[in-house]
Formats: sequence, structure tokens, C-alpha cells
Amino acid sequence: MVAATIRDIAIIIIALQSIIIGLLLGVLVWQIWRLIKMIQTEIKPILTDAQETVNTVRGTTNFMSDTVVDPVVKTSRTLVGLRRTVQSLTADLKPKRR
Repeated sequence: MVAATIRDIAIIIIALQSIIIGLLLGVLVWQIWRLIKMIQTEIKPILTDAQETVNTVRGTTNFMSDTVVDPVVKTSRTLVGLRRTVQSLTADLKPKRR
């Protein structure tokens, strides 16, 4: 008699646990679904905007390199070459100190 009562109580506890686990599993699936929707609606646009920003920066960098840096480097290179040429040509004209 006591064993049957303990068995019945154990079956009821296991059934309640199964119901609670099923409900919690349903809540977990619902939370995962909400997370996926949030990623699709909020994070994807942020990543798209970040990619557009990177492309804009890349374009700006290329523009600055082509219009500012390259001419300055070319001019500097030419001036250094001219200065070295003049130094080479006038090196023998300077009086030597003894």
C-alpha cells in the first residue's frame, strides 16, 4: 500500500516535471526565434551601413592618394633629383680646403 502511494506520487512528480520542461523548451524556442528576427531586422542593416562606410573610406583614401599624395611625392622626387644633379655638377667647382 505504501509502495503504491510512493509510486503514484513519483509518477505525478515526473509528469509535472515533464510539463514544466516542455513549457520551458517552448519558451526557449520562442526566445531563439525572437533572437533570429532581431538579428535580421536590426543587426543586418548595421552591418550593411558599416560596409558602405568602409567602401566610402576606401574611395576617399584612393582619391586622396591620387590627387594629393602622388603629386607631392612626384614633385619632391623631382626636386631632390634636381638638387643632386646640381650638387654633382658643382661639386668640382667648389674650392677645396687644405
